Amino acid sequence: MYLEIVSPEATLFSGEVQQVALPGLHGEFEMLNNHAPIVSLLKAGTVKITGNIELDEAVQDKFSKGDKNTTLLHIVSGTVEMKDNKVIVLAD
Repeated sequence: MYLEIVSPEATLFSGEVQQVALPGLHGEFEMLNNHAPIVSLLKAGTVKITGNIELDEAVQDKFSKGDKNTTLLHIVSGTVEMKDNKVIVLAD
């Protein structure tokens, strides 16, 4: 599936991923390929991206590495939309 993470300053990431876990208002949830369409608010927490991703040098300092091919991004709040195997995260 295709993931795009956008902040007020810039597009932080865009590319193919295996899965993404997000901090929803009522708990963490995970999306895989062919997930049902969804729109949800996000709370402060960590976005966990699984896949072999390459980050632009300008934004690498915003991300950290987790275990087993996982990349982490801390957010304060945001919104996510999943539709047609495309996930768009608007993050603060």
